[in-house]
Amino acid sequence: MSELSRKWYVVRAAGGKEKKAKEYIENEIKRLNLTDYVTQVLIPVEKVYHVKNGKKVSAERIYLPGYILIEAALTGEIQHIIRNLPHISGFLTGNVEKRVKVRNEKTGKEEEKVIKEKEPIPLRMSEVNKILGHVDELRDKEEENITPFIIGEPVKVIDGPFNGFDGTVEEISEDKKKLKVMVKIFGRKTLLELNFVQVVKE
Repeated sequence: MSELSRKWYVVRAAGGKEKKAKEYIENEIKRLNLTDYVTQVLIPVEKVYHVKNGKKVSAERIYLPGYILIEAALTGEIQHIIRNLPHISGFLTGNVEKRVKVRNEKTGKEEEKVIKEKEPIPLRMSEVNKILGHVDELRDKEEENITPFIIGEPVKVIDGPFNGFDGTVEEISEDKKKLKVMVKIFGRKTLLELNFVQVVKE
C-alpha cells in the first residue's frame, strides 16, 4: 500500500478525553484492518515540573489539549469512521475549492462550477516537525538547564495559560524553583507564580 498518500491531520477530541479518543481510533483501525491507511495516532505531550512534598517532580502534560494528530490517507470511509468515534467531534477543516460539472437548466449544456466545501486540511510537514520538535525539546529539558533569575529582570512566559506574556521578576524561591512575575493582563498588573521552566529571560 505504499502508493497511498498519507498526510498529517488534526482531529478534535473532547477535552480531557484525548487518551480515550486515541484508544478508540487505534482499536477501530485495528479492528477494521485499516493500518495501511492510518499509520500514526499521536497526542503530543510535554514535560512539566511541579513541587510535591517539597521535592521537584516531573510529569507529562498534553501539549495541545483537545487535539490529536493522525497520519492518514483519508480515502473512502476513513474520515467518516474516525469522525463517528466516541469523544471525537471531527477534523480541523477549511474551505476547499472544488470544480464540478453541472448542467445549465436554460441551455442544457454542461458547465464547470467552482464550489467550496469544508474538508480536513492537512498540516504542512514543517508544522508537524515544529510541534513534535517542540515537544521533544520540552521533554528533554532537564532540571540542570534551568537558569537562575535575578529580581527586576525582564522575562517571557513560555508555558501555561499566560504563554507569550512579558513580565518582570518580582520574587524568587530558589528552593522551590518558582518565581513571582509581574505581568500586564488587560492593562492591569497581575502577579503570577510560575515554575522556572515556564519562563525564559528576554
